[in-house]
Amino acid sequence: MSLNTDPNITDPDGFYAELLDVHDGLSDDASMAVNARLILLLANHIGDREILREALAAAAADGRS
Repeated sequence: MSLNTDPNITDPDGFYAELLDVHDGLSDDASMAVNARLILLLANHIGDREILREALAAAAADGRS
């Protein structure tokens, strides 16, 4: 199995709105803590270390332009 980077979320705009709502009114530190907890929860759900490595590499590559 490999990392799926194709659109795969039902109602992506609705999810994005929910994601923004979670951060509404939080300080920068609290917002970063929510992001960290979300990442760890989703990583645990995925569970496959190779997929997680691919996701880390893809995320890092997007930020190094």
